[in-house]
This record gives sequence, C-alpha cells and structure tokens, in this order.
Amino acid sequence: MTADIVETTGTADIARWAPGDHILWRYRANASDVIHICRPVTVVEDTAELLAVWLAPGTVCVKPQLTDGTSVHHEPLPTRYTKPRTTALSQWFGTGVLKLARPGDPWSVWLFWDHGWRFRNWYVNLEEPLVRWGHGVDSEDHFLDIAVYADRSWEWKDEDEFAQAQRAGLMAPEQAERVRAAGRAAAAAIESWGAPFRDGWEDWRPDPAWSVPALPADWGRTDKKHTSAHSRS
Repeated sequence: MTADIVETTGTADIARWAPGDHILWRYRANASDVIHICRPVTVVEDTAELLAVWLAPGTVCVKPQLTDGTSVHHEPLPTRYTKPRTTALSQWFGTGVLKLARPGDPWSVWLFWDHGWRFRNWYVNLEEPLVRWGHGVDSEDHFLDIAVYADRSWEWKDEDEFAQAQRAGLMAPEQAERVRAAGRAAAAAIESWGAPFRDGWEDWRPDPAWSVPALPADWGRTDKKHTSAHSRS
C-alpha cells in the first residue's frame, strides 16, 4: 500500500494502517527537532479511537547515549541532561511491549509482561500527543510517568528526572504545569478504571506469524517529504 504523507494527530479522516504493518514509533530530543529514539513496531490496531502497536523482543532500536559512550541512565542526575549526546543502536530485550495511544491524548499506555506472559503492569508515558506521518508516529517525552498495577494501585515515576529537566532548561514552567495537568488527567482515568485499563489488553498476544520489523537506514529523517510504503510481515 502506498499513500501520501500524512501529518495529523489522528482526529481527521485519514489513511489507517492495517494489522501487521511495520511503522516507526519515534521521539524527538527535548527542546530539539532531532529524533533521538526510534523503535520499529508492528501495528496491532489502528482506528479513530486507538493506535495499538507491538514492540517485539529482539527489535533493533535507536536510543540516546552520551558522546563518551556512557548510558544516559548511568550518568548522575545533575549532569544527565547537560553532557553532549549522540545516538546508538540497541536491541530491545525482554518480553516485548504493547503500546496504546488515543488520538490527542498527551500520554500513551504501555503494557509489560514477565516471562511466561505473566502480566507485570501498565505504564503511562506522559508525552506530546502523537503526530502521524507516512511511516509512523512522532512525539516528545515529558519525563514524568505513572506505573499502574493489577490491583489498580498506581504511583508516580521519574519525578526526579522531571525536576532535573526543568532545572536544565529542557522544560519551561508553563510546559511543566501542562505536563502535571496531563498527569492528573491520566490519574483520574486510572482512578475511574477507564480505557484502556478496563479493556482486557493484558490478555492480548501477538500473532506468532509476525516478523520483527527492521530499522530503516533513514530512521532519523525529519523532512518527511516522501510517500509511505507500508511493509507487512
């Protein structure tokens, strides 16, 4: 299938991806237009209400890394966002992640399992609403997250990184307050056990016939002046 490039939050009448299509789930670096996270994923469902994708074990991804080779999360917090960065290839280990995003929501919800498909938890990733383009979706991570457990309890995550990002100038006070407001809205959805927590996604399983998507050579392109050639497993 070939379609013209589309850039939208998904609320309009647009071309949809089919289950099994391979797309890219990407994040811009904060306060930058440069792509620094790229994860090839397989489309599970794409409707006007929800985009669901599967990040398979063994997928080759792009992640940020300090230019001296240090992992970002191994760098002490006071200098984590000030030292020069580059990107590096890495393989996604573990059991895979199901990612769910509703058009316009300033967060996505990720599901994690332990080995043997024992459900571990949901993870609410606060971020810019996804922007669709011909080969995938783009966003910007907002540092602050929420972990949600099967007993419906939840807790804030990465509050220290959220605060440090503000001190480092990566997030203005006005944006930080919008992120906090988004977090409160997500917490309200958790408290009311709304979508997607109520929808049984923890029982979902990937199609065993699906292949692992490949990372394209032009994964970081930002001009997007090309057409979309969706690949199927």
